[in-house]
Amino acid sequence: MTMDCDILIAGGGLNGPALALALAQGGMRVTVVDARPAPQRAEAGFDGRAYALALASKRLLSVTGVWPRIAAHQPILKIKASDGVAGLGPSPLWLGFDSAELEEGPMGFMVEDRHLYAAFLEAMRDSPAITLISGETVVAQVADAQGISVSLASGATLRAGLLLGCDGRQSGVAARAGIRRTGWGYGQTALVTAIRHEKDHQGTAHQFFMPAGPLAILPLAGGHHSSIVWSESDSRAAAIQALDDAGYLATLRPCFGDFLGEIALAGARFTYPLNLTLANRFIGDRLALVGDAAHGVHPIAGQGLNLGLRDVAALAQVVIEAARRGDDIGSPVTLDQYQRWRRFDSTALALGMDTVNRLFSNNNSLLRLGRDLGLGAVNALPGLRRGFMRQAAGLTGDLPKLLAGQSI
Repeated sequence: MTMDCDILIAGGGLNGPALALALAQGGMRVTVVDARPAPQRAEAGFDGRAYALALASKRLLSVTGVWPRIAAHQPILKIKASDGVAGLGPSPLWLGFDSAELEEGPMGFMVEDRHLYAAFLEAMRDSPAITLISGETVVAQVADAQGISVSLASGATLRAGLLLGCDGRQSGVAARAGIRRTGWGYGQTALVTAIRHEKDHQGTAHQFFMPAGPLAILPLAGGHHSSIVWSESDSRAAAIQALDDAGYLATLRPCFGDFLGEIALAGARFTYPLNLTLANRFIGDRLALVGDAAHGVHPIAGQGLNLGLRDVAALAQVVIEAARRGDDIGSPVTLDQYQRWRRFDSTALALGMDTVNRLFSNNNSLLRLGRDLGLGAVNALPGLRRGFMRQAAGLTGDLPKLLAGQSI
């Protein structure tokens, strides 16, 4: 049968476009099926939603031509993590990272969702090898020895050599392939919004570990705005979200503190439940899972998108190199290389974040003392601290070429 494209990607959020651009650079013809109308997200106004991109992720975006298109970004120059209780302030023992200790530059960058997606959309439209189908969903898939046929909600059918699921934690691609998931909820909900503050954040990201869950304060471009990801119990988060803006802000202030001066709400307010969900397999018949479709993790370290981009870099390299050798890009042998490269790393990191969340999201006095001493000890050991910094920047492990800043 005639192929409509080499590779079809289900899901046009962020990992899908990143993967499409990486594959197109390697000579692949790619079709991206996105359930949302493309312009809606790209033309959105400021709402505070943002991502912490590790240095390695920035390298991938640079190589694929996305980074120069991003309208604004904020370097993460410092990170400060501390235990705390609302109204009592942070523990005197804390852990701090300073990008001045890295030769490569800032550990990462904060980029608003609207700017990042717009850059992806522009880059995809400029690539003749990428076809973007917006406002459509994949509803069926059938694999055979030569390729995979995909049916869309509109009734259209597409044929490709490989189907890639970038369709999130409720991945239809995974479900239709019979790939089960392992996971659990945390009984926590993340409250997400943007804050305007009196003092300049100076490029510092803060992580306060509160008894109910972590509060991340993440610097945005301009110096006087930050994005927050505020974890609370499900019931308390629902009550907070139901408050008017004044009540919401009054509840946030004791957790936030006064280190940035007066604060005010500056963006829309969002919530999303927090859970861990891991696909039992990352591959199936002529398909592979990427990003949240493979591993949905706790946002405690802001690593969700970075984990996805690690998948993107590894899968793109495996597929492009297989095509150049003349191998079948959708064969079990090819896809197993991707699974062996990514499954252990992503699962270990997901479970590590799960452990940190459980260790810190409580008010046990003995655990509090132990974790405070642990943070202080790491902070006092430059070699160990630098190792953690390099890991946070995505510079450790078996890096695919794109994460090392190299073309495939």
